[in-house]
Amino acid sequence: MARAATTADAFNAIAEPRRRQILDVLADGERPVNDLVRRLGLGQPQVSKHLRVLREVGAVDVRSQGRERLYRLNGRALKPIHDWVKDYEQTWSDRFELMDGVLEDLKQKEEGDDRDD
Repeated sequence: MARAATTADAFNAIAEPRRRQILDVLADGERPVNDLVRRLGLGQPQVSKHLRVLREVGAVDVRSQGRERLYRLNGRALKPIHDWVKDYEQTWSDRFELMDGVLEDLKQKEEGDDRDD
């Protein structure tokens, strides 16, 4: 059976909103599956399925502690996403700065028009 497209790499894996929610929860620290189930309001099979995908792409690591399996974020696997987004972040920051300048000019012009009345 062919591998599903969502499990090919970290970019595809985190495209699914529930997986991003799992990563958000794990950003606060290591968690057992049952804690993720409670916090996300999903069934255990769903959470396990999403964790499997995240494990396959290396976005989360798992370890056993007694009878529990504890999951934690693996930031290194998400670094390619960070690096890719960082380029866009600079572009958007530059554009927002330009927009701030335009808005400030418009505000000053409007205040000048109000004084003329």
